Amino acid sequence: MAFAPGFVRIAPGDTVRFVPKDKSHNAESLPQLTPQGAAKFKGAINQELVVRFDKPGLYGFKCLPHLFMGMVGLIQVGAPVNRAAVVAEVAKLPPVARKRMTAYLAQVK
Repeated sequence: MAFAPGFVRIAPGDTVRFVPKDKSHNAESLPQLTPQGAAKFKGAINQELVVRFDKPGLYGFKCLPHLFMGMVGLIQVGAPVNRAAVVAEVAKLPPVARKRMTAYLAQVK
């Protein structure tokens, strides 16, 4: 199970729409992978969620029921100002999620 796409690069002020394609999925912030002071988000299971990202940085997110299966994603909003903090926290994720998030971090510019 995976978000598609798993990595997105956007500008501050842009929105992202999370649309569940199958039942029992959601999208929510990984709080430890969010810029300091940025709003967290949590979508309900089986519900579409639209989130506006105003603060620059990297935002990690997950499907709560499927985190351990590696269902995570990463959004880069403008400059990756919190990259070092995100890299440190990715090391603490479950193995499959850590592997996938590390691949997404390799796409950050």
